[in-house]
Amino acid sequence: MKIRSTVIATTGLLVVAAAHAQSSVTLYGVIDTGVMYVSGQKSSTGAGSSNWLINSGTLTTPRWGLRGNEDLGGGLSAIFWLENGFNSSTGTLRNGGTFFGRQAAVGIQSQQFGALTLGRQYDFLVNYLQPLSGAGAGGLGNNIAIHPFDNDNIGNNVRINNSVKFSSTSFGGLKVGAMYAFSGAAGGFGNGSAYSGGASYSYGPLDFAAAYLQINGTRVAGSAGGATSTSDFDAESLGGRQQIYGAGVKYRIGESSIGLLWTHSSINNPTGIIQGASSYVVLPSGSSNLKFDNFDISGRYLVRPNLSLAAYYSYTIGELSSATHGARPHWNQVMGQVDYLFSKRTDVYFEGLYQTVGGGNGLSVFNAEVGVLPPSATGSQLVVGAGIRHRF
Repeated sequence: MKIRSTVIATTGLLVVAAAHAQSSVTLYGVIDTGVMYVSGQKSSTGAGSSNWLINSGTLTTPRWGLRGNEDLGGGLSAIFWLENGFNSSTGTLRNGGTFFGRQAAVGIQSQQFGALTLGRQYDFLVNYLQPLSGAGAGGLGNNIAIHPFDNDNIGNNVRINNSVKFSSTSFGGLKVGAMYAFSGAAGGFGNGSAYSGGASYSYGPLDFAAAYLQINGTRVAGSAGGATSTSDFDAESLGGRQQIYGAGVKYRIGESSIGLLWTHSSINNPTGIIQGASSYVVLPSGSSNLKFDNFDISGRYLVRPNLSLAAYYSYTIGELSSATHGARPHWNQVMGQVDYLFSKRTDVYFEGLYQTVGGGNGLSVFNAEVGVLPPSATGSQLVVGAGIRHRF
């Protein structure tokens, strides 16, 4: 009897161990906080003044998350992803206070074909184009270097709600994907919907990608529904239909690389655009279209396995078509960065970025604005800072 009980107990432990081995849940995150000098920051009186501040997420937005995988057999797995964004300098939630404001998705993954997921997710500009850019958390992992207003979502400030997304596995270096997001409105299926698609291809040291995103319907301040919501500032603009597309290439030399990117975005009947990631600035009445073309080049050079140098330049051409007050602004940004790794999980960095803007036709919305930092009172802004980043 004793032997039989031992066999049963051992078998039970083996079954539990096997079940555990087939499922996994991972807790992960990153904290990035630095000290920044910002020139010409616009004050409450409208005047420009230099400022020192503690900045959260200079390179990488602080976050923590859970991701899981359960083996269903036959090459299939159930997967999920929950991710929270927070401000490491104050401890407050980002994304308008949404708890899992960065990602919340569940789905099925096939080893042979790819993953089908549902929930709040990133579009393919983020998945395929961002890694080729110096902006956002892509090639250089730099949030302050995003294009003006993050107009092309390379800084991944936009998340897509109510979405169904397919992302393929690699077929000889080729990946493709498609996404559709429901409006969730009865009698208004298309108003507030969105869709995205893209492809990436890797051939030896070369990476290529192209992607598209369209957000339909009318976005007004305070709206919490649809594919993008203004209540959590995920919608980068107010107005009508928004279209974004672009293409890029990166050449890798060992751990060093150089990348080129072009993106185009346009907004029909715009009424406002986000500034500083926390408020919408009203655009002139009678505005019929706002468009941007962004061009950037970025490079990283590995001096030693734990020391890298990076540089970035971007040029953005904008055009506001308005019956009352049009403008043709253009932005120049140049950035330099030094990054030193104490370990695989902890690094320190020093960087500086200078931005100039011209052609704003006196509209303060087209003053200089670096990343999501407070905007300048003039057409130029200098940002210099140092910080520490830790991954877990």
